[in-house]
Amino acid sequence: MSDKIPPLAFVDTNILLYAHDQHAGDKQAVAAALLAALWEGRCGVLSPQVLQEFLVNSIRKLQRPIALAQARDVVRAYGVWVVRDAGVEDLLRATELMELTGYSFWDSHILASAEASGAELLYSEAMQHGHKVAGLEIRNPFPPDYRV
Repeated sequence: MSDKIPPLAFVDTNILLYAHDQHAGDKQAVAAALLAALWEGRCGVLSPQVLQEFLVNSIRKLQRPIALAQARDVVRAYGVWVVRDAGVEDLLRATELMELTGYSFWDSHILASAEASGAELLYSEAMQHGHKVAGLEIRNPFPPDYRV
């Protein structure tokens, strides 16, 4: 067994949504397993933005939306992964990252929050797998040939 401390890993909204979407098929299993591993390793990180996006999308946009009370419980549980609140500095850094990467403001804000939280990895389906930016390695847990 390795004594190496796992790197902090920031989780984008889509991963959290898939983990709680019973209609996401294999993606649900992959996302749930990833989140479980991050819980076990005590290395998961996210931001208030991720929790806000999860809450809105889980009760309104899933094929079968989850109940508000259940979404609130998920937010409460994952709230321990929020290591810092986003501020004006994150917004300004997001605009710099937009210029640097060409990502949308919202994706750049995720990058800025992940960077500021000290994460080394960013799990996201929305950004380029393997891309390294702002000290982060972006990983898509659903590569084209993924298997559960």
